[in-house]
Amino acid sequence: MTSTGPATTEPYRSTVQAEARDGFGRLLIAEWIKLRTVPRWMLTLLAAVVVTVLVALLTATGSQSSGAGGGEPADPARRQIIDLGHYTYLPLAGDGSIIARVTAQQGGDDWAKAGLMIRGNAERATPYAALMVTPGHGVRLQTGYKGDGAGGGTATAPRWLKLTRAGTTVTGYASADGRGWDRVGSVRLDGLPPSALAGMFVAVPDEVKVRRAFGGESVDGQPRDTRATFDHVSVSPAPPGAQWRDRGAPGGPARDPGTDGRTHSGGTFTLSGSGDIGPNAFADDDTRTTLTGVLIGQAAIVALAVLFVTSEYRHGMLRTTFAATPRRGRVLAAKAVVAGLASLAAGLAAAFGAVLLAAPLQRSNGLSPPPLSDGAVLRAVLGTAALLAVVAVFALAVAVLVRRSAPAITIVLMILLLPQIVATGLPLSAARWLERLTPAAGFAIQQTVERFDRAIGPWAGFGVLCAYAAAAMAAAVWQVRRRDA
Repeated sequence: MTSTGPATTEPYRSTVQAEARDGFGRLLIAEWIKLRTVPRWMLTLLAAVVVTVLVALLTATGSQSSGAGGGEPADPARRQIIDLGHYTYLPLAGDGSIIARVTAQQGGDDWAKAGLMIRGNAERATPYAALMVTPGHGVRLQTGYKGDGAGGGTATAPRWLKLTRAGTTVTGYASADGRGWDRVGSVRLDGLPPSALAGMFVAVPDEVKVRRAFGGESVDGQPRDTRATFDHVSVSPAPPGAQWRDRGAPGGPARDPGTDGRTHSGGTFTLSGSGDIGPNAFADDDTRTTLTGVLIGQAAIVALAVLFVTSEYRHGMLRTTFAATPRRGRVLAAKAVVAGLASLAAGLAAAFGAVLLAAPLQRSNGLSPPPLSDGAVLRAVLGTAALLAVVAVFALAVAVLVRRSAPAITIVLMILLLPQIVATGLPLSAARWLERLTPAAGFAIQQTVERFDRAIGPWAGFGVLCAYAAAAMAAAVWQVRRRDA
């Protein structure tokens, strides 16, 4: 017999493992085919778009300018600031300074303001720098309609104040005796014209009461009055023969000497007025209101993402998928990417459609909605689409954990909506924490106005939602690897 030597055999290679090494792109294509070949799922995406746009149109139809007949500007940028109080001024040509002593201050609250101001002109929303004495927060240097500024301490009237201008830079100083000066701070006023205004002002925030109840809130404001006296007033250089003038109603013309709100006896001025200068913490956020339909439209996105998983569990198709692709985490990743991208596309159509179609209706009702070219508006629109994409991923992860459609949809919607509903019935401090720490924080991406009830910044809030979605996906991957399909 002839020996043929040791037999050699080709090692067995599993075709399943070979398929498992196929590219992630092929897996994405397979999941996309599953999604688009189910007509009711594509209709669900369309429903999310239609509902969001319809709510925006209904909201715009019932909207009207809050300033109709009340002197409130329709321009959204101007509605976001307050520029009231009483301002008495002289022209200031070029570099120079204004000095005065605030001798007494009455009325208002801890944020009643009495001091000096340099600004471009008497029109509303003009760049300004204001150095002020306050009863409860010391001497402050404020600018840009952004509220509190540099300074602090406990100093109250009487107090010497000085504002100096050098080009576009304005610097504030304070003194107890008018001889030794302490620098409070310095600001740059871009666009400050060569010929500006320098003068004295008083201002005080309104007394605002916020009533919160489940499902809504009401805001009532009552004007306060404040009064302050000034002496040792000097403006240098002062134009020869220039007379003190007063700014009238917001946006209105300056008034002649002797007007109501100012008295001048010898070297002493007494100013009285109401209204504040700074940000309007109660301004309407028109863009966010237009996008509120997403709160309803997201229900369709959540249902789609959940059914995208649970339908395969119910029919046993997921076992076939895992047999073909044993790396289960990659399967879930592909599902999440497909669901997220489909929801992102629907979100883009919904958000852009809502803003663009609602704008003509808002303008016909006396509003002036901010354009899409506005950075905050564009961020809110794109962020709304990204919000729906992350919500889809979060819902898909919860569906993997729960494996049943109705409970998964209910859980996700309650997690997203319940904190926003409950928050309206809580004290403001508690409501802010609730909206910061739950996935509902993601809706902050729609904010374009910094309001009094703001709980978290737009990107920080979106980051909170992304963190929840990532944690849910990690838990889903862990569970699907240890449990049978």
